[in-house]
Order: sequence, then C-alpha cells, then structure tokens
Amino acid sequence: MRDYKKYIVWQKSHELVLDIYKTTRDFPKDELFALTSQMKRSSSSIPTNIAEGCGRNSDKDFCRFLYFAFGSANELEYQIILSIDLQFIQIENGQKLLFQVEEIKKMLNGLITKLNNANS
Repeated sequence: MRDYKKYIVWQKSHELVLDIYKTTRDFPKDELFALTSQMKRSSSSIPTNIAEGCGRNSDKDFCRFLYFAFGSANELEYQIILSIDLQFIQIENGQKLLFQVEEIKKMLNGLITKLNNANS
C-alpha cells in the first residue's frame, strides 16, 4: 500500500486546506452554510481523495481518486475566484490561494500522467 503522507501533492493539499479554513473564518456569518462550507468541503476533498486512492489496490483505482481530487481542485479554484469577486478575500490572499491550487493541479496532472503511462 502507498503512504499518502509521503506524496508532496498530499502535503501541499493539506496545507491548502489549513489555509482555506483560516481564510474562511473571516467570511460573513451568513455564508457559514453556503460558500464557507463549500470551500471547506472542496478543499478537504483534495487530500482526502489522494489518501483514499492510496488505499486502493491498483494504479487504475488510485488514478480514479486522483481525478476526483483534480475535480475538487477545479471546484475550489472557482470558489476562490467567486470569493475574491464578492470581496470576501483580499486579492493578494486570493492570488496566493489560486497559486496553491494551480500548483496542486499540475502535480496531480503529472501523477495521473505517470500512472497512465506506466499502465499503457
């Protein structure tokens, strides 16, 4: 079995979850069950899916969970953009979060490509 904690993409996505939790603390209270909750769920879904995929028996299954993580990263990316546009997040902090998401997406894409090429 794979140890998900050893994957840099998992480490970086876990860091991102912590940053999202810190950032959403300052959101308006009426967003608690809306955008705040969605961002927490989509961000935590990234490392969660990586961890779950590591517990699977095949590269194909692992890859499937990496695709789920990638989808969650896309979802979070939009939510960050929306939060910037709604002025819930300052542009500078938003850009930092977007950079983190982009880095994670690139790493996930690289890992997916590697797994797919190894099994071709």
